[in-house]
Amino acid sequence: MYSWSESLTLTSASDWDELFTGLHGASRISVPDREAPWSARLEWQRSTAYGVALCAGGREVVRRETRHIRSDPRGTYELLVPLAGSAWVEQGPSAAELRPGSMVLCDIDRPMRFAHDADFLSVAFIVSGADVAARSPVAAGEPKLLGAERGLGRIVRQLTTTLHEERAQLSESTFDLACDRLLDLVCLAAEGGTDTAPAGQRATVEAAVRRYVRRHACERDLDVAVIATALGWSVRYVQQVLQEAGTTARDLIRRERLNAARARLAGAGWASYSIAQIAHSCGFGSHASFTTAFRAEFGLTPSEARRRSD
Repeated sequence: MYSWSESLTLTSASDWDELFTGLHGASRISVPDREAPWSARLEWQRSTAYGVALCAGGREVVRRETRHIRSDPRGTYELLVPLAGSAWVEQGPSAAELRPGSMVLCDIDRPMRFAHDADFLSVAFIVSGADVAARSPVAAGEPKLLGAERGLGRIVRQLTTTLHEERAQLSESTFDLACDRLLDLVCLAAEGGTDTAPAGQRATVEAAVRRYVRRHACERDLDVAVIATALGWSVRYVQQVLQEAGTTARDLIRRERLNAARARLAGAGWASYSIAQIAHSCGFGSHASFTTAFRAEFGLTPSEARRRSD
């Protein structure tokens, strides 16, 4: 089911407990004074596969213990992205203080303790544990503390907050596609950045690059930087994935341009265009370079290919 709540303000700690545990799993929540006035806000979006939730509440300590996991298993991981204030997270042997500029990826079905002050504001990205494990065994291991001030971590933080802010404008399929991309980046960050391509992601990234090149091959400014920017990866990461697949972005672009040119040379709709015009339309800078590349790829010149199609 796909649903969202724009802004739900709560004035009761008990109401907060109910909604919080509904989103994040059964837990024991302790607050300084349950009878005192309470002010909290929850905003969320949830599809079958993913969820994002903004939480802003009073001072509390949340303990998700073995008995809670046994009674309410979730099978999920959460990336917690602080926007303001500070919090403390403990899970197994790992413990960390969270502030804006850091994030943590935790398995919700492992006992944990989470504490924060009244000024804490965060967005949680909720994903299937099976999806995390399928992409990256490293990300699915011990809790991962990730930097969010620069590089890939900063991109993850920005995408998480933007996904929450724009959630009401997205259809379920678009929301899931955006979450797919975000999860890829989270796993990549958990692997240690863009220098190493996680094995579980390489085939997916390679396929995405090939699809993008196929659709945009004839655009004259297409290069690895354009591809990486459009798909949300770093240039170095795209280059590494393609290198491991035995190719380069330049080779993919050249091959797709040549395939497009061959189809146009044989197409009735392009019969009135000169070979030089077709070469230019497919992204080649000159007739001569096109002819050389075409002969090397197909074993005949563009003129010969056109005559054979007549």
